[in-house]
Amino acid sequence: MNVAGVDGCRGQWLAAVFDGVEVSWRLVPSFRDLYDDTGLTVIAIDVPIGLPDSGSRACDVEARKLLGPRRASVFAAPVRPVLEHTTYPQARAALAELGGASMSAQAFGIVQAVRDVDRCVTPADDGRVVETHPEVAFLVMGGALAPKRTAMGVAQRLGLLTSPFPDVLDIVSAAPDGVPIDDALDALACLWVAQRWTAGTRATLGDGGRDARHLPMRIAPAP
Repeated sequence: MNVAGVDGCRGQWLAAVFDGVEVSWRLVPSFRDLYDDTGLTVIAIDVPIGLPDSGSRACDVEARKLLGPRRASVFAAPVRPVLEHTTYPQARAALAELGGASMSAQAFGIVQAVRDVDRCVTPADDGRVVETHPEVAFLVMGGALAPKRTAMGVAQRLGLLTSPFPDVLDIVSAAPDGVPIDDALDALACLWVAQRWTAGTRATLGDGGRDARHLPMRIAPAP
């Protein structure tokens, strides 16, 4: 039984895969490359899945409240109509036409990744594909941390990951060439969530709502 933790990495997807014995790495251009691998029984991924037609998701609001000083790391999930547009000006025009709030260029930056996952996931994947957020996972593991790209932040995250992955330094050093260490650590945090999900620890942030495609609007884990 293989499980994966997946994080976006420079326009690709970085997957930390655990086969019950050891962790290996995969760097793929499309989520489809992971989704179609039937050997992956659980995939925990850092990307919004259930999308609102308007407004904010309860799970994002709860995640920001939980993270406090690190709240800015939780980008608002794009509203579903934005997925139809491939440029930022088009997205802003569509939002204006709908009478909703605009979105930042940084928030629009995740739309392509969201679209990539949305093309794959269906309501039948509720137990297999779960949305997570590395900062929430690290908080549940051990508390508030320094920013992830600082030396202190890296050291803190390595320390937290030592419990589930005693050989974490060897694992991180084996990540594909060019992968930033913070992305590798985030993927391992997502893998930790996938392992908990497999073991039956499935508490999530959010109110249990579903979007227009009947996909759950949730973030795992919850404290």
